[in-house]
Amino acid sequence: MSVWNERYAGEEYHFGIEPNAFLVTQQARLKPGMTCLAVADGEGRNGVWLAQQGLHVLSVDSSPVALEKARKLAQQRGVTVQFEQVDLMQWQWGENKFDVVAAIFIQFVPPALREQMFEYIKRSLKPDGLLMLQGYTPRQLEYRTGGPSQAENLYTATMLREVFADMDILHLSEHDDIIREGAGHSGMSALIDVVASKK
Repeated sequence: MSVWNERYAGEEYHFGIEPNAFLVTQQARLKPGMTCLAVADGEGRNGVWLAQQGLHVLSVDSSPVALEKARKLAQQRGVTVQFEQVDLMQWQWGENKFDVVAAIFIQFVPPALREQMFEYIKRSLKPDGLLMLQGYTPRQLEYRTGGPSQAENLYTATMLREVFADMDILHLSEHDDIIREGAGHSGMSALIDVVASKK
């Protein structure tokens, strides 16, 4: 966790204060009053934006430094977000609890724990609840514009299709795009997005 605290230290927002571009493209699926979990939400840019859409947002992260900045951002934007400092592998995610789970760049989890975390995510969704996930594909190792340096932490379409085979996959796309998310994610990137609905 100290690595993340160091990364989030200082006044600057490491991943910027604007929401993830993929998340914004899914705006039409979001309805005011929905309950939403923002996983590993860092400095809060996505959780705060989701709250601005009228969702009841629980934003969780392991870094107290990030959460402090997230609270400040929510205050500046005039929205209410519930923030909680958690260890995602020890935390009680709950069952049938959320209408939306936003999982944007959560690829710090090694493969052995990743399957477990995906199971937690699925369990925490209500029936018809939506998972909105974006990550990097292995080609990102060539771009080096953000994300993990371990190939095994990256996603492929085949892998995500298998992992979410028990859900309705509404959108699955691999694409290269320039992203500008603070100093943390900047430049041409090899991305993969998924929107899946719990049956």
